[in-house]
Amino acid sequence: MTDDTKPAEDTSPDVVLARAVAARGDIYLEWAYAIRAVPDLFELLQQTGGYFHKYKGNAAEGLSGQMRELIATPAFCAKPNVRYAANHVRKLYRMGVTDRVIFEAASAWSVVTGFATVANTAYAVMMANDPEYKLGKLPEGGPPKELTPFPELTMGRQRIRGSGSETLLNAPEWQFATELEAEFVRRATGWVDYALNADGAGAPDALLGTGPRELICIAALCVRGEVELAAEHIVRAYDYGMSRGHVLDAIISVIPPTGIITAHLGLRAIKLAEKRE
Repeated sequence: MTDDTKPAEDTSPDVVLARAVAARGDIYLEWAYAIRAVPDLFELLQQTGGYFHKYKGNAAEGLSGQMRELIATPAFCAKPNVRYAANHVRKLYRMGVTDRVIFEAASAWSVVTGFATVANTAYAVMMANDPEYKLGKLPEGGPPKELTPFPELTMGRQRIRGSGSETLLNAPEWQFATELEAEFVRRATGWVDYALNADGAGAPDALLGTGPRELICIAALCVRGEVELAAEHIVRAYDYGMSRGHVLDAIISVIPPTGIITAHLGLRAIKLAEKRE
C-alpha cells in the first residue's frame, strides 16, 4: 500500500486534478471546479476517500474492492444520488460484477431504506448503460455477461455459531404487530427474510451469502443512526463468520456518500454488539 498520508509537495490545481484522475480513472465535473478553489481540501478528500473505496494503491487488506462498491452503490441510490451511483455501476462492470449481484446488494440495503432503493438502483444501471452518460468507462462489449469471482462470494454462507430461528417474526415488535394485522406482518417479514436470507428464505441460486448481505444491512443501519439494530445485525454477521474487520470495512465504505458520523455510530454499534457476545 502506498503512503499517501503525507501532504503532496505540489498542490497546484492542475497537478491535484491530474493526480485525482490518475487515482480514480475519472472525475466528476463538479470536483474539477472544487479543485480550482480549494486544491488542498480535495487532496485530503482524495487521500481519505481513496482509502475507503480501495482505489489504486490503497486499502490492500480487508473487504475486496468489489464488495466495497456493492455497499457504496446502494448507499448512493438511497440518498438518492443516481448520477454518482451510475459511475459506481460502471466501476463494478469493469471489475466483472454483473447486474444480478448489484441488485442482490440493493435488496439487502432496501431492508433499511425501502423499495425505492431498488428502483433507483435500476435507474442507475440504466444510466450506466446509456452512451450519453459520460462518467467512467463502460467495458468493451458492455456489462459483463459472466461474473468474475471475488472473495466475498464464498463467505458467510454457513452459520458457524448460534442456534434457533432467524426470521424477523421472532422479534418482539413483530410478534406484537401480528396481533394488529397478521397479513401485513407476513408480507413485510417475508420480504426482509428473503433479502437477508433468514432461515434460508433467500433465493436458492443467490450469489451473495448471508454474511455479506448482513454487512450491507449493517452499513445502511449505521447511515440511519440505528445503533441498537446495527448491533443486532453485527452479532448475526459474526454468526456467519464475518469478522470485526469486515464489519468496519463495510461501514468505512459508505463514509464518502454519508459522512464520518456513520463511522462514529458504526463504532458504537460494534462495541455494543461485542458486549452482547
